[in-house]
Amino acid sequence: MMELEGTKLGELKALVEGAVEDYLKTHKGNKAAGVRVRKAMKAVKDLAHEIRNVEVMELRKKKD
Repeated sequence: MMELEGTKLGELKALVEGAVEDYLKTHKGNKAAGVRVRKAMKAVKDLAHEIRNVEVMELRKKKD
């Protein structure tokens, strides 16, 4: 299996894993943690979009 370190997908995985603790804190009523989770999810969305449009589509174009 390919190593994810140093890749955009590895960065995406780290963003999600980093948000888990704050996500759990939101369920305990910590409003500041909710802000951090929303910020992290926005970063996840943007990075996922970049991976899709730049990396995956470029690989697809090369194969065609």
